[in-house]
Amino acid sequence: MQRNSISIESARLSLRPFSPQDADEAFACITPTLTRYMSFELPTSKSAFEAIWQSWLNEIEAGIDFTFAIRTRPLNGFIGLAGLHRVQEPEPELGIWVRENEHGHAYGREAVTTLASWAAKTLHVASFVYPVAEENMSSRRIAESLGGTVIGHHATQKYNSVIYRIPARYLAPRS
Repeated sequence: MQRNSISIESARLSLRPFSPQDADEAFACITPTLTRYMSFELPTSKSAFEAIWQSWLNEIEAGIDFTFAIRTRPLNGFIGLAGLHRVQEPEPELGIWVRENEHGHAYGREAVTTLASWAAKTLHVASFVYPVAEENMSSRRIAESLGGTVIGHHATQKYNSVIYRIPARYLAPRS
């Protein structure tokens, strides 16, 4: 699958594979409070962040992980990032972060639903895993609103997480 050929859209959002042109806007939005629930630490500089996003580009090219920039339609404003990880496994992993000043607009749910629906149709995925920090109630509500059920727990040095399974059959857009 060609990176440039992927274009995923919803009513309000556009998801495109991360590119170097997204880096400055993404870096500007990564804050200590945002990264408290992320798998990576707050990058200390643009060059430290570049090492992270360069690995994303390599994973996208290899077709094993996809990191998408989330932008508003039609204005193209940067909202955050969505991830579809380990796409070659039976249950790929979903991830999301939304810039703090855009919280409360249901962009996270819309982006996760849009990405998972695309993956279910394009990659023939029947279900997804969605790990979430136990304390991250906003992300937990996303998983639960999509029919996610808890299938496990995982502890890291950073936080304890709960792992949801989200069946693709629950991803039809709601009116």
